[in-house]
Amino acid sequence: MTKKTDRTPKIRWLVLALAAASLCLGVSAPVHVAEAQEQRYQRRSVLDFFLGRRYLDDAPQAPDVQQPRRQQRKRPPAQKAIVNTRTAPPVRAPVQEEPAVQKLGDARKILIVGDFLASGLGDGLNAAFETSPGVVVEARGNVSSGLVRDDYYDWPEQLPKMIDELKPAMVVVMIGANDRQQMMTDTAKEKFRTDGWFSEYRRRVLSFGKEVTDRKIPLLWVGLPAFESDQMTADAVQMNQLYRNQVESIGGEFVDIWDGFVDENGNFIVTGSDVNGQQVRLRTSDGINLTQAGRRKLAFYVEKPARRLLGTQASPDLVRLDSSNLPGLGLPANPVEHTVPISLSDPNLDGGAELLGARPPPVTLTRSPRDLLVEQGEMTPAPAGRVDDYRLPVVKAPAEVSVK
Repeated sequence: MTKKTDRTPKIRWLVLALAAASLCLGVSAPVHVAEAQEQRYQRRSVLDFFLGRRYLDDAPQAPDVQQPRRQQRKRPPAQKAIVNTRTAPPVRAPVQEEPAVQKLGDARKILIVGDFLASGLGDGLNAAFETSPGVVVEARGNVSSGLVRDDYYDWPEQLPKMIDELKPAMVVVMIGANDRQQMMTDTAKEKFRTDGWFSEYRRRVLSFGKEVTDRKIPLLWVGLPAFESDQMTADAVQMNQLYRNQVESIGGEFVDIWDGFVDENGNFIVTGSDVNGQQVRLRTSDGINLTQAGRRKLAFYVEKPARRLLGTQASPDLVRLDSSNLPGLGLPANPVEHTVPISLSDPNLDGGAELLGARPPPVTLTRSPRDLLVEQGEMTPAPAGRVDDYRLPVVKAPAEVSVK
């Protein structure tokens, strides 16, 4: 009995110590952690045996549980990764475009009329004369127009109105790509490629060109290029010959662009050299329209005669002097005294009889060799040994030898 009563106080102190330790260490915490982690797993399925248990990052967490450090770490948002200076690419400063050249108020205008090819020509000429302040390009092309369908767009009626409005220095015409169709005349319908069709078309081209030349305005008529279709190319050759004959007969100038859009054998090309000699694509996939490089090359053929007709007005260095850029015309603050110049043609006009810097001749008591030669005809003797010294050398007598 004595031993049993002695162990009872020890057991009580041991139970109290274990209870205090469990309160300090939070014995119930692992239970909550296990429950919280169990909530972060999905219910097991057949796929889980092959793919493993799937972890849910978006599962609700226990409010009072401290998660491990690896699970509490959050990914940085995508926006922060973009602005990171170590990984973000360097920001380049925007390229500053050169200011456009300001056109003069009295700049001469180039009027471009025609169909869709004329519209492309306008883009190319704008690029060609963008640095010329004395030239303005006015492109008034109508995409689907021509000289055949005057019921759609009447060019003979619209052209005089444009000339009166713009008062151009020259007119550039490029038309005909849409004219390969039936034509309505006053008497009948003429089919394309017939004699009646070409006779009426020739008359319309001549009348259209006279609207310009009768006003004493230079006329540039641009020919058609080659096309991918062999039939269209053959028609373009025949129509270009018609344009040349009619335009030159009324004082206009025909601009031939054929060689710029064919190869050395005269065949249609899609890719060729541009104005800088680089190989680029000149035509679009339809084999009819022009690319931007093709339009610039088309304008290259028109630019040369246009600059010749415009003269110095087409120069990029043409500027206008106004009060802001006039050179200084006033006298300097400390004017320097200058000697009045003497006229070389008539010294008496400025009141003098001698040239600037003239001095009186030196006074001499003897006459110079020139004076003796001119006045008296006497020539001074030549120095001894010179080529004109004709004096005989003096012969010395031999010395006498004394005999003892």
